[in-house]
Amino acid sequence: MRQYKTFSYRLFNLFVNLVMLTSLLLCLTPFVYMIALSLSSPKAIINNEVFLWPKGFNLESYKQIFTYPNFFHAYGNTLFYTFAGSAISLGLMVLFAYPLSKSKLRGQKTLMKLVIFSMFFTGGLIPNYLLVSSLHLVNTRWAMLLPFAINQFNLILLINFFRSIPNDLEEAAIIDGLDYFGILIRIILPLSGAALATVGLYTAVFFWNDWFNGLIYLKSSQFPVMLFLRNIVTGTSMVGDAAGSGDKTTIAISIKSAVIITSTLPIIVLYPFLQRYFVKGVMIGAVKG
Repeated sequence: MRQYKTFSYRLFNLFVNLVMLTSLLLCLTPFVYMIALSLSSPKAIINNEVFLWPKGFNLESYKQIFTYPNFFHAYGNTLFYTFAGSAISLGLMVLFAYPLSKSKLRGQKTLMKLVIFSMFFTGGLIPNYLLVSSLHLVNTRWAMLLPFAINQFNLILLINFFRSIPNDLEEAAIIDGLDYFGILIRIILPLSGAALATVGLYTAVFFWNDWFNGLIYLKSSQFPVMLFLRNIVTGTSMVGDAAGSGDKTTIAISIKSAVIITSTLPIIVLYPFLQRYFVKGVMIGAVKG
């Protein structure tokens, strides 16, 4: 173990720590700056006095966002899309990935080629809209859930993870009388917590951030909070630019900052609880196969 305590090792370890600390600061500084802007007074923003700490502390930007009509209704819509979409997506991808993880499945190679092909080539916006419309999903919440339930990248992660599970477990289960569906429920899924958490986090972030599809397929009462906040930002930006008033422009900047914090904070809070599964799931799903 003495070789790990040499000067060169310590120097390398110091270098790695400095790089990681620099990367952390580069990622954290803009977010802290947005928090400071959202909590600062218009006068402090006009005078460029705000950097990493609020000046003239006030909550007017958050009050203005929270008092918008239907704000909490839009937040409820996003929570529904995130949880329902993640559950549907995980269920469908597990049922799709488990058979594709079996090389003895007839047509498995052809299906994998189709999955990979569809990852890089899509029909485009207009064909997708015509398909969703022909299925009578427009102006329904299903338009946010079903067309985007299966993501090819996440599907490949699950396939590779399922392949890493020893076949001996399945053979023993078959001897005990379990069919493949029973093996999936009783053996495969309990062993796949890391992969499911990783894919679940990817999927939840997608549904949480998705606003463009809501703009295309949904009516206003079904809008997710991201689209709702986007409309607020667009409105405040237009007010600030059109009025030519420094104060109104400053209010617009403050509201934009509050919108960024309001929309990203829930996912940031969720990530630490899944981080230990996230790293393990990505490594196993990416390396094996």
